[in-house]
Amino acid sequence: MSSDKDFIDFIVDQMGDSGSVNAKKMFGDYGVYCNGKIVALVCDNKLFVKPTQAGKDFIGNVLEAEPYTGAKPWFLIQDQFEDREWISELIRLTYAELPEPKEKKPRSIKKKK
Repeated sequence: MSSDKDFIDFIVDQMGDSGSVNAKKMFGDYGVYCNGKIVALVCDNKLFVKPTQAGKDFIGNVLEAEPYTGAKPWFLIQDQFEDREWISELIRLTYAELPEPKEKKPRSIKKKK
């Protein structure tokens, strides 16, 4: 099962106070980006936030789960995303702790012989 577009739009809107937030479709579900860094996944209409120490300290009693089979555990956010201020603060803290994304090298074009 994949995630509903309405749910994705709601999540992105709720996180809007944390910066420039957008979602990109990935393998049937979505990656959520804040200012260019991936901070969360939405899989099967469940929100998973990338684990960081700052996030763990903020949440307190953290529930971790695999967003998809074989993945490392992420923070599963069940109802707290309904609180716009709370989820925006979690995303701000997560974003601040994550490294800058690596620059992508341009692909070389192979010439046919």
